[in-house]
Amino acid sequence: MEYINDFLKGFPAQHQNIAPGHEKDMNPPPVFEDLNYNKSSNRLKGKAAVITGGDSGIGRAVSVAYAKEGADVAIIYLNEHEDAEFTKNVIENYGRRCILIPGDIGDENFCKAAIDKVISEFHKIDILVNNAGEQHPQNSIEDITCEQLERTFKTNIFGAFFMTKAVMPHLNPGASIINTTSITAYKGNETLIDYSSTKGALAAFTKSLALSLSSRNIRVNAVAPGPVWTPLIVSSYEENKVAQFGTDTPLKRAGQPVELAQAYVFLASQDASYITAQTIHINGGERVN
Repeated sequence: MEYINDFLKGFPAQHQNIAPGHEKDMNPPPVFEDLNYNKSSNRLKGKAAVITGGDSGIGRAVSVAYAKEGADVAIIYLNEHEDAEFTKNVIENYGRRCILIPGDIGDENFCKAAIDKVISEFHKIDILVNNAGEQHPQNSIEDITCEQLERTFKTNIFGAFFMTKAVMPHLNPGASIINTTSITAYKGNETLIDYSSTKGALAAFTKSLALSLSSRNIRVNAVAPGPVWTPLIVSSYEENKVAQFGTDTPLKRAGQPVELAQAYVFLASQDASYITAQTIHINGGERVN
């Protein structure tokens, strides 16, 4: 993927006034697939996966990579219907089934209904990826309203908790749960205090849940991305910050979603059968301890 180095120069200044953002309107569009990776190892053959936030960004890259490896995919997303339909078409072009379920994972009743729909369509669930998230930068804790605090926690940690709770009756030994945490859980971020707090909670949730489910042979791990070019960025930050996004990493650029996808494939596969309660850091060389 030599073309990835094209992003060393940064990105055009841009901002989307709608949250969550839309991948279809980003310039340049995020790289979600390695088109040179055509030979599947069938590492997820016959599996059924549920991916929150699977319509775009990291979630889209993971959804497509799972389909290439033989999995059927249920994508749970908020309201980005055009992005979701695009991802569904890509998955179906690889011969796998895909269902789209729009709604708010901060609502426990929705999570239960979504999992019921997946079971009615796929009759099983082998993999849960808790990936959906939102962030709202603020310069001071004094600017974070109660409404923002509750909204961020509901999506980022309550949503993962509700989805996991809903899926538990359907997981068999060998199943895998993967949470998307963040470098901010380990380094903090001065303008993302509430977001960083939720990602820290997800890191602790991953370890505690892994211990809880070890006796059932259900593995729980996490991926902690650094700066990655996704709709979350253009809908969160002002134009000038978007233009410089990721250039302060040791690799001098932001990551692309495709560069994270194989970590999720690995953690979901039997290649990682002895790995649980762990976090893979994919952040362009940033130190996290």
